[in-house]
Amino acid sequence: MDKNLIDSFPVDWEDDNYVTRREFLKFGTVASGAFAVGSVGIAAWGRARENGPSFEPRMIALTGDIEPGNALPFNFPREKDLALLIQKPDGEFVAYARRCTHLSCPVVYEAAQSRLFCPCHNGAFSVEDGSVLQGPPPHPIPQIEIEIRGDEIWAIGVKLHGGHA
Repeated sequence: MDKNLIDSFPVDWEDDNYVTRREFLKFGTVASGAFAVGSVGIAAWGRARENGPSFEPRMIALTGDIEPGNALPFNFPREKDLALLIQKPDGEFVAYARRCTHLSCPVVYEAAQSRLFCPCHNGAFSVEDGSVLQGPPPHPIPQIEIEIRGDEIWAIGVKLHGGHA
């Protein structure tokens, strides 16, 4: 072999360590164990998210503050989160997040069509369950869980399409 070629090669052949089959299998076992532990961690994190955070209940209105067929805006679960309390024509109260699941445009209540409407891209959601009726929204709109306590209406949680938030 050419002496110049040997001198220019950056690996000192005598110091080069070859990986034995045993070392390779040991590394493979350790790497597989790390992937397994990581998978368990990700699954536990996902499970914890299903149970979701709890929010401080908040009184949002009195039952007499809103007439059947009308809506009242409020903020929940945080002060920056827009929501809408609706008294359907039959007198039932429901509440939803006020951000479209498409591009977060604010939605408005349209009593005549019994829907929440997003004017940005003509998206619409059912007032009955928050499901998508039309347009580009990819998911149902989150529902605010409410509780009637005497004549007070309280927001107590957020229900997403796949569980609680």
